[in-house]
Amino acid sequence: MTSWLHEQRLEAALAVVLEGGAQSVLDLGCGDGDLFVRLAATPGIARLVGIDICEASLERLRGRLAKQPVAAGSVALRRASMTVGDPALAGFDCAVLIETIEHIDPSHLSQLERAVFGQMRPRRVVITTPNAEFNPLLGVPPNRFRHPDHRFEWPRARFRSWGQRVAGVWGYAVRFSDIAGCHPDFGGASQMAVFQVQP
Repeated sequence: MTSWLHEQRLEAALAVVLEGGAQSVLDLGCGDGDLFVRLAATPGIARLVGIDICEASLERLRGRLAKQPVAAGSVALRRASMTVGDPALAGFDCAVLIETIEHIDPSHLSQLERAVFGQMRPRRVVITTPNAEFNPLLGVPPNRFRHPDHRFEWPRARFRSWGQRVAGVWGYAVRFSDIAGCHPDFGGASQMAVFQVQP
């Protein structure tokens, strides 16, 4: 993935987080924190929590945070799995999962759905994932994934089918968009679903 495409993805995700006026944000699978450090520098966020299973990634993120001003009121990092619901993480205004679901075995996606949409139940959920249709434009060979740790990469129709089912099961509305480029036939390098809890 080129740095330009990565920047486009981060800007799109951040815009969706902020458009709803979120004051509490949960970054699930925050990794080294490319989005997290931007959220931490954003005034108006009262509580920001990052979750990742990799302690080395969290350490690198701590180092990044130490070198920049933090505007968010409360910032915390936790080593945990996003597929395990935690009552302490319930009730956030927004949760983001940026290029993370494709690292989960498809047979475990139901655990993620239950943890995020059923137990944590943020008002808004933002999910981005690679668009498999765009892979040829990135030079990815057929029958290969962009990253060796990816367990799947979905075309847009498959992602939308999954997102619509999840929204229906857990009482959310959902909208979809292409991000990080917009080819007339292949869409963007990534695709985004924005879930909003129904009253």
